Amino acid sequence: MTNAPTHLFTGAGGVRIAADVAGEGPPVLFVHGFPELRQSWARLSAAAAEAGYRACAIDVRGYGDSDAPPEVADYRMELMVADLAAVAAELSPGQPVTLVGHDWGAAIVWNAAMARPDIFGAVAALSIPWSGRAKMPFDELFTQRFTAKNRFFYQAYFQQPGVAEMELEADPARFLKAFYHTISGDAAPGDWPNDKTADMTLMQGLRFPDRVPPWLHQGYFEAAVSQFSRSGFRGPLNRYRNHQRDFVWAGQFDPVIRIPALFIGGASDPALVLGSADPLPIMRDHVPGVETHMLEGCGHWIQAERASEVETLLLDWLRRTIRVC
Repeated sequence: MTNAPTHLFTGAGGVRIAADVAGEGPPVLFVHGFPELRQSWARLSAAAAEAGYRACAIDVRGYGDSDAPPEVADYRMELMVADLAAVAAELSPGQPVTLVGHDWGAAIVWNAAMARPDIFGAVAALSIPWSGRAKMPFDELFTQRFTAKNRFFYQAYFQQPGVAEMELEADPARFLKAFYHTISGDAAPGDWPNDKTADMTLMQGLRFPDRVPPWLHQGYFEAAVSQFSRSGFRGPLNRYRNHQRDFVWAGQFDPVIRIPALFIGGASDPALVLGSADPLPIMRDHVPGVETHMLEGCGHWIQAERASEVETLLLDWLRRTIRVC
């Protein structure tokens, strides 16, 4: 699964965006999250191509075979959205593009749908729902809720450049194995401890399983370890360091998503903090046309843990939303 990308697109500021593109038909653009690669969509993008769509799975800037610019500000949401717009323009000029995103990729495609409804005709998000623009930048929120109370929060730990990089890059295989397990549906209570103090590191207290999660696509874990061992985690972590910039940028847009939308969540996903088994209440006012599905027993890595179910749900939604000629 260490294949070279089939395409190199030119993103914002000339950044090269690597992608695997297959199929013909209405374009569907797949956007991964942290710490993932374009190959995390291998099964789903292949299914979309076979179903009559032009499937394009990218490495987000800073990941995989895409360029990794050096500055923190190079990873602000404004540029992430601009990358998608640039890829869409090359992929299928003048034709609306459907977005599919997971984790940070979900946040990116929601923001792209908000900022550029002229380009993106429909949006599907896995794991992260859309609740409009927050009342304050997210780093201020987690400082109040966690850091000020001496509680560990992973995004607070990620804020100081170089700190998390040193820990994660010391043994990428150990980190990825633990991270993929501890927020999956396989995790047991305590695998991701909730009593960590603010001075602890990400990997302190995590359970380190003996085996690679069996639901990962064949060869994907090895490819991810190889890639992150080469590229490190600076670019991916810089995405977490732009909350202030992102908050200011988002303020110019109407936060209501009016294009067709799909949300799929894992009922056992610790990243999905809804206060309810149903994500619809927090999205109803912000994505009035959204279709939602919650997968019982599923954790954060939705398209891997429940590959068949997600494939069925996504392709059914695509067929009802984006007509194949």
